[in-house]
Amino acid sequence: MDIQIGRGKTARRAYGIDEIALSPGLRTLDPSLADTTMTLGGIEREIPIIASAMDSVVDSNMAVALSKLGAMGVLNLEGIYTRYDDPKPVLDKIASVGKDEFVTLMQKLYAQPIEPELIVKRVKEIKEGGGIAAVSATPAGAMKYGRAVAQAGADLFFVQATVVSTDHLSPESIEPLDLQTFCEQMPIPVVVGNCVTYEVALKLMRAGAAGVLVGIGPGAACTSRGVLGIGVPQPTAIADCAAAREAYTQETGRYVPVIADGGIITGGDICKCIACGADGVMIGSPIARSKEAPGQGYHWGMATPSPVLPRGTRIRVGSTGTLEQILRGPAQLDDGTHNLLGALKTSMGTLGAQTIKEMQQVEVVIAPSLLTEGKVYQKAQQLGMGK
Repeated sequence: MDIQIGRGKTARRAYGIDEIALSPGLRTLDPSLADTTMTLGGIEREIPIIASAMDSVVDSNMAVALSKLGAMGVLNLEGIYTRYDDPKPVLDKIASVGKDEFVTLMQKLYAQPIEPELIVKRVKEIKEGGGIAAVSATPAGAMKYGRAVAQAGADLFFVQATVVSTDHLSPESIEPLDLQTFCEQMPIPVVVGNCVTYEVALKLMRAGAAGVLVGIGPGAACTSRGVLGIGVPQPTAIADCAAAREAYTQETGRYVPVIADGGIITGGDICKCIACGADGVMIGSPIARSKEAPGQGYHWGMATPSPVLPRGTRIRVGSTGTLEQILRGPAQLDDGTHNLLGALKTSMGTLGAQTIKEMQQVEVVIAPSLLTEGKVYQKAQQLGMGK
């Protein structure tokens, strides 16, 4: 139902994560019976969590560790790990600089050219460590490095930008990425994002995407909504894109997972996203809090170093536990940021959902609160992640 903002404009009501709650049904089950398996690009994961392609979250070692714990991490192919052979001094400098110098430092550090041989090196490091080599690039980066990444042995390729669509107008001097051709020609599955609407999600699926990322600017380290004013609250965006997935499945028989990306901090947030239709989630700041995270207690967005219009900030998240404690427990904190798998299994048990598909069918109720999704940063501060 549209709401009139003024005589010349109407708006659709959308809902944020903190405005909904999950309602128990007629049955419950023991959490040990809950099957949380997610399949993406033919790869099965017990934990339906993907660590964001952010330099503060995933390096080669983190990608391996996440894989061994049953989750997955995505390496940013256009970050510091493909610009510097030894990224440690760069990470140290990012962690030590003051707030006023941060943006200019990032722009300087990320001005270093990408080295194609480092892309191959990082993929091989992950594979040799026994990890899943999932990598990410912008559409322009995909055109440049896609084939080399596949030849290096990567398992999944993520094409990511603030907004991705199959219809893109460019100056004549710039050749846009043809997503359908790229998906067809890549010998490995391609996950595409981000989007927030039914129509775009359906087009991305028809273009051959193996998965679709949903979410524009809700993350704690992303300021796209503040800088650009673009975005749809996650539950509404997920539900719309999940509806596109169901329509596409009926149309073709091919099931394309929907991954909620951004604004997800606690186990409860993960449960709500899946209940709205997501097959899994992509998270950044919760993983950045692990002792193994390369950000050393800091977290920053992918668009932070943009030389033209930075759209990310650095936040102090601290280190609250090991990666295993955050993903599998045992939890040392009671704020929902530890043992994310346990939280999901317990929620599924309480709601009587034995599989992710059943979890997607549980009842969702409107539960307005003082917190809205547009205030993720304030919520992060409450959890000690924004100080």
